[in-house]
Amino acid sequence: MEDDKSFTVTPRVVRAAALADADLDPAPLDPAQVVSGAPEVRHLEVASGADLAVGVWQHGPGVSTDTEADEVFVVLGGRATIAVEGGPVLDVGPGDVVLMPGGARTVWTVHETLRKVYAVRP
Repeated sequence: MEDDKSFTVTPRVVRAAALADADLDPAPLDPAQVVSGAPEVRHLEVASGADLAVGVWQHGPGVSTDTEADEVFVVLGGRATIAVEGGPVLDVGPGDVVLMPGGARTVWTVHETLRKVYAVRP
């Protein structure tokens, strides 16, 4: 029997790096978040539960702002610079593991379409 904290019932593999863009659902940014360019954002939720959500997220070239959730993510492809208000500037690329505290205000400058796998506490 599944308990309240489980986020999946079926073991499986998601080949996140090999997914076609069309396999990810459009997730348009609020226009107020777009600083420059016309970044296309796409998303695929892989699993979610009361305490954890896991998915694939992609952001096309451009600059946008965000307020982060408690998150860890692994960059699968692309490159970006993430400026954290009052904190560091993070240059991220394939293979990087990033820890982001909830509430952090960020500016994402995506140089090459960035795809990541994330685990976030909703």
